[in-house]
This record gives sequence, structure tokens and C-alpha cells, in this order.
Amino acid sequence: MAEQRPCRCLLMASGQEDMARLVAEYIATLPEESRVSDESYHARLALCESCEALHSGTCARCGCYVEARAAKRSLSCPATPPVWVAE
Repeated sequence: MAEQRPCRCLLMASGQEDMARLVAEYIATLPEESRVSDESYHARLALCESCEALHSGTCARCGCYVEARAAKRSLSCPATPPVWVAE
């Protein structure tokens, strides 16, 4: 059996459909005032996808699922300095 290597991609693209669904469900439960706009969310994810610390939907710097972190208005990228910042 071939070893599956991490990809610089989000959960769905990494083949983790069940986890992607759970993270999407979690994001949907966040109060609207604590979520970023769709535009900001997609911009944050695009920056994450270009980051060397992204491994199959997980940030190697902090261990979060990037889709969940990117959705939260109060959180910043864990890089120093942050690639994107809290709103």
C-alpha cells in the first residue's frame, strides 16, 4: 500500500470528506457576528493554500483546521507575522 503524503490543500481536496463536512457544520453554528464575510473567508483560505505550513487541511503551526480558523473573525493566522489578521 502506497503511503499517502500530506498535500498543501484544504480538507475536501485532501480526501477527508467526513471531516470537511463536520468542520462546515461547526462553522454554520458560529454566531453570524463572530464569522467573517464570505469574501474574507475565501481570501483567508487562498492565503492558507499558498502557505508551506498547510498539510491536508491542517495548519502545521498551530494544529487547527484552517477552514475553521479562517471563519472566525477574532482569530489571526498563527504565523509570525500573521499572513491574515483578526477583524
